[in-house]
Amino acid sequence: MATKSNFNPKQLSFLAVLRVLMGWYFLYEGIVKFLDPNWSSYAYLMNSHGLLKNVWLALAENASLLKAVDFLNTWGLIAIGLGLILGCLSKVASLSGVILVLLYYVSYPPTVASQNFHLTSDHVLWVDKNLIFAVVLMVLYFVPTSQFIGFDRLLFKHKNSING
Repeated sequence: MATKSNFNPKQLSFLAVLRVLMGWYFLYEGIVKFLDPNWSSYAYLMNSHGLLKNVWLALAENASLLKAVDFLNTWGLIAIGLGLILGCLSKVASLSGVILVLLYYVSYPPTVASQNFHLTSDHVLWVDKNLIFAVVLMVLYFVPTSQFIGFDRLLFKHKNSING
């Protein structure tokens, strides 16, 4: 199946670099959690203050659910990172990354109330890295560079329509 793109090779290359860099960030975060035998999402969940605070508290207070959250978070980060780096199932990886970082965003929304009205350069208001990551991942979802540079090109037999 041929894919039509309005991007030139240079633009696609830079978007592919963006995809790989995002992938590295996710992969590294997952590996750090995997290698740390003491890591748990417990403190993160217990200190959350977003709209779903009661859900996060319930997850943290149930040992079985907490273990599942830790597993899914760690391996989700690793899988998303590898998918983005390799350009393998990158649409799935991008969308999964959007969901994950939006869950982080709603857990710790960057509002004035959450900062106790102490606005400094160390704080953010409304827009934080998670929201930015979600938007970048949506761009990568809608501009699937892996169909041109990545394993998705081989997996789905996409032809690079830019080069004919």
